[in-house]
Amino acid sequence: MTDVLNESEDLHGGADGHAGSPLNFIEQVVEDDIAAGKNGGRVHTRFPPEPNGYLHIGHAKSICLNFGLADKYGGQTNLRFDDTNPVTEDTEYVDSIKNDVQWLGFKWENEFYASDYFVRIYAFAETLIQKGLAYVDDSSSEEIAAQKGTPTEPGRTNQYRDRTVDENLDLFRRMRAGDYPDGAKVLRAKVDMTSPNMQLRDPIIYRIKHAHHHRTGDAWCIYPMYDFAHGQSDAIEHITHSLCTLEFEVHRPLYDWFIQQLEIFPSRQIEFARLNLTYTVMSKRKLKQLVEEGHVNGWDDPRMPTIAGLRRRGYTPASLREFADRIGIARRENLIDLGLLEFCIREELNKTTHRVMAVLDEEPLKLVISNYEEGREEMLNIENNPEEETTTYRKVPFSREVYIERDDFMENPPKKFFRLFPGGMVRLKGAYIIKCDDVVKDAAGNITELRCSYLPESRSGSDTSGINVKGTIHWVSVPHAVEAEVRLYDRLFSVENPAADERDFKELINPASLSVVRAFVEPALVEAARSGEQSNFQFMRKGYFVLDADSTADRPVFNRTVTLKDGWAKEQKKN
Repeated sequence: MTDVLNESEDLHGGADGHAGSPLNFIEQVVEDDIAAGKNGGRVHTRFPPEPNGYLHIGHAKSICLNFGLADKYGGQTNLRFDDTNPVTEDTEYVDSIKNDVQWLGFKWENEFYASDYFVRIYAFAETLIQKGLAYVDDSSSEEIAAQKGTPTEPGRTNQYRDRTVDENLDLFRRMRAGDYPDGAKVLRAKVDMTSPNMQLRDPIIYRIKHAHHHRTGDAWCIYPMYDFAHGQSDAIEHITHSLCTLEFEVHRPLYDWFIQQLEIFPSRQIEFARLNLTYTVMSKRKLKQLVEEGHVNGWDDPRMPTIAGLRRRGYTPASLREFADRIGIARRENLIDLGLLEFCIREELNKTTHRVMAVLDEEPLKLVISNYEEGREEMLNIENNPEEETTTYRKVPFSREVYIERDDFMENPPKKFFRLFPGGMVRLKGAYIIKCDDVVKDAAGNITELRCSYLPESRSGSDTSGINVKGTIHWVSVPHAVEAEVRLYDRLFSVENPAADERDFKELINPASLSVVRAFVEPALVEAARSGEQSNFQFMRKGYFVLDADSTADRPVFNRTVTLKDGWAKEQKKN
């Protein structure tokens, strides 16, 4: 069972809030701080991603929260890259992150990097050593883990904890100078090895890594751990409210301990629940595995929950901001139904996209209108979107031969089949009423084309036939049809919560998450897409689609953003 929205005590609108909405718990903290005159009433947030992968929709929620909160209270937001691990970081990820934040519609006040502060953070470490609050430990990672104890058993100290200040300073400076190999030594904060909070049991704050850094090159061979760089970077930038996901709640006492011992700016850390979405995974490690092992076609594969993937699939910045606003800010972890995200994009695209015709069929059914003159063509005015305040139309060519989808014809139809069948009548969308007079088959008995007749007086918009038909189907004129590739994307995983499943998450990939079909589309669709007039469309009766970057002048490619209705739950019941 999934929570589509958070409990009312946690929701209270999104970061932007709605007029008259109660405050969410983070906004209440901020308003209390402002009322108390803390930080002079100033609000300064930051979004601090590590550049070791592409951002996903969970990060989009955090972006909306940080930037939205600062905007609401007249404050500022920094974009700060937590680039303290040179082994996994790359400028490709830096560029993608900046692009994603801007695409979502936000502008940062300052662009910073944790590496900007390496000299100052190193000085903070020496300050702790001089205060007798940090020491160099020669133990292996396995020995340190064993010495830390368990949640129910206290940790135990080792002989290195009693090193003198001078000895620790000398060893730490030699670590910086490159005198030791990776893993030979670490610097640990001297906090409390008996604390019930495992994070306070003398955490590692510096480790040796002889690796090239994407910004500082080979200037450093020791790098601060996240818990040490994070809070100190907040303090350097005078961040007033440091918003973190809930897994960092147990780290907050250490965050505050460093502030107290170093006597630096007292940023306030506040935790909120991270976004967990059905039918996908949010672990950057797992997403990277999907990319590197070829289970998806890159970070921007439209099945991925990355912002780049969602953008390529046809999601818009407004739809993601609306989604973030609807799910609100929670104090506890929950699982959000993917259907809510799909609802947000449907709501927007329903109002903004042109309705166009595309026949999605490898072998479409050709319909020949016998009483329509050979060589005759006409341009029909077809409404773009009935939701528009001012109605607009496009020109759609009509001819003697049109393609329809094979599913729109049945030779022996059941009751209440309102599409085409022998002797039956339907309206071709925006055109005429036709009647199926004959079915043409090949030697193997396969239907190759339909012979039909049309009612000349039944043209849409000026129908004087007096005949009402129950079915309307879409079509594309054969001589004007543009062949296209259509990629039908669905949920990446076949189970609701793959992160909670005991099986290897890769075994849970939905084999039907992508199917590629040939299609024939009306020329106005391609012209609008190529001109930049529109890239999102509603394919009548099929769903919402977007022009893909793989398109060429000769062969456009369209990705399905979302179906017209949520058919996933219904299909799962069948299975």
